[in-house]
Amino acid sequence: MTRTAQLLPHHPATFRPLVGVRVLSLALNLPGPVALARLRALGAHVRKIEPPSGDPMRSMSAALYRAMHRGVAVQALDLKTEPGQAALHEVLRASDLLLTAFRPPALARLGLDRATLSAAHPHLSTVSIVGHPGRRANQPGHDLTYQAEAGLLDTARLPSTLLADMTGALVVMEAAMGAVMQARASGCGVHLQVALSDAAGFAALPRDVGLAGAGALLGGGLPGYAVYPCRDGLVALAALEPHFAESLARIAGGASRAAIARWCRAHGAAQLEALAAEHDLPLRAWPLERAKPRRPGQVNT
Repeated sequence: MTRTAQLLPHHPATFRPLVGVRVLSLALNLPGPVALARLRALGAHVRKIEPPSGDPMRSMSAALYRAMHRGVAVQALDLKTEPGQAALHEVLRASDLLLTAFRPPALARLGLDRATLSAAHPHLSTVSIVGHPGRRANQPGHDLTYQAEAGLLDTARLPSTLLADMTGALVVMEAAMGAVMQARASGCGVHLQVALSDAAGFAALPRDVGLAGAGALLGGGLPGYAVYPCRDGLVALAALEPHFAESLARIAGGASRAAIARWCRAHGAAQLEALAAEHDLPLRAWPLERAKPRRPGQVNT
């Protein structure tokens, strides 16, 4: 089954604090479109301009592209031409916020650098998504290299998700909402830069301080906080607090790693889920034929 993570926040339908905010995005691939979808869910009026060739994400994952662009007005423009530039600036005049994901030299070539935009559209705020901060902003990269730089890759296996991109999308949202708030208060546009390598570093912080990672407290140090084989699949246990650990020890016949492992192997995934519900245990179990455990809030596409 093809599944994508839930893109939109679970807020009441009446919670739309960004109504009246007009956002234009030129950002392709993943972080920009995810952030744009979530800004729309909070009430912003959103538009996206793509090059004539389209967004590469459409060919990489049509399902994810559709999920990110529901309700987004998409327009194709060639920004390297005068007509394309004229159409772009017409939209910018009516926009509060611009999202980009170009490296600085490309922004300058398109007349979208901070100085040019500030002169042409002083009211406009921008959030520029780059790979690395500051002087390294022109250095190429993608999610995989940002995770590697943050020390999140421990083996030659590829990571199971695009952690830097998805975390980066939330940082972009934070920057976008902050920029809009400050611009409303000051009357002047705010220009911010979000680096995806910083987002990966933020996600790596628990590992960096020794809380997670191989051998750490939450990296295998606690028998009750681990992944075990069960009779027909795997089970993730997170009996971290004392009352959870006591409950687990009681029904598993002991608190040792060996006792918990025996208990898991003696039960199937469905049985373990039922026991977890009965005894109020933080546990998720899934049979091996499933690609991944079910998670609340996921949607099928």
